[in-house]
Amino acid sequence: EAVAFITPFFGPEKARRAAQLLAIPLHVLDITETHLAMVKNPKYGYGSQMNPCIDCHTLMFRHAGELLKNRGADFLFSGEVVGQRPMSQNKNSLKTVARESGFEEFIIRPLSAKLLPVTKPEEEGKVDRERLLDIAGRSRKRQFELARHYGIREFPEPAGGCRLTEPNFSKRFKDLMHHQRDFSVRDIELLKVGRHFRLHEHTKCIVGRNEQENNRIEELQQRGDIFITSEDIPGPAVLIPAPAVNDRELLMLAASICVRYSDAPAGAASEVTVNQDGVIEMISIAACSEQITEKLII
Repeated sequence: EAVAFITPFFGPEKARRAAQLLAIPLHVLDITETHLAMVKNPKYGYGSQMNPCIDCHTLMFRHAGELLKNRGADFLFSGEVVGQRPMSQNKNSLKTVARESGFEEFIIRPLSAKLLPVTKPEEEGKVDRERLLDIAGRSRKRQFELARHYGIREFPEPAGGCRLTEPNFSKRFKDLMHHQRDFSVRDIELLKVGRHFRLHEHTKCIVGRNEQENNRIEELQQRGDIFITSEDIPGPAVLIPAPAVNDRELLMLAASICVRYSDAPAGAASEVTVNQDGVIEMISIAACSEQITEKLII
């Protein structure tokens, strides 16, 4: 039986397709609450970006372990390979993940099992260690050979999938954590769209880059937000998430950024609509300079 997880940073889409192709049951667990708590303060820190891979893998095995107990299963296994990831898949990290999960005796990594200590299911004869493998390193040649051997022709790309490993997203997420420790899932969803500008210690704005992003930003607005749109000419949707500093100067700055990314002629004033909880104001303003946006962009 397969297990996949939902968080604001990754989802089960690839796992659903794989389970369908293999005709095996799939459990999809939403671990958003415990995952967000972990991401804010990971015991083993972050990787090259904002990816707390050791703590994340630990958390997933912990949740899968509870499912193991409820299902009466004999062991957990994953496709991890020794040495494939420098932070999370060296021998020490694999051991740490297993130990911290609380299910160390029951975790098998079949692709690298012969390079790792014998597990309880192997000792009990439930798994034949001789049929397990000794794959190590970053090359995926042997994995591809196995896929061909077993007739598996469709499988996801081996890398990517977690937003926390993406440099641009991680930069925005780090900024969010620095300025707003009590962030919500909505705040994380906003990180996935538009251009982000830090206007003030407690105020930022998000600017849509196309119609799809404009629509998504509008969908994500909630009570207390300030929503700015270009009135007469094509332009972006701009959102100032609440709570924000009630500062006229910052509002005008966000309005000028809206014009900056609209189709307004250079140097000409343009009208924008400012909407906060149904209270609407029209503002005529010229675009801010490129130097200002470069300074404020996250």
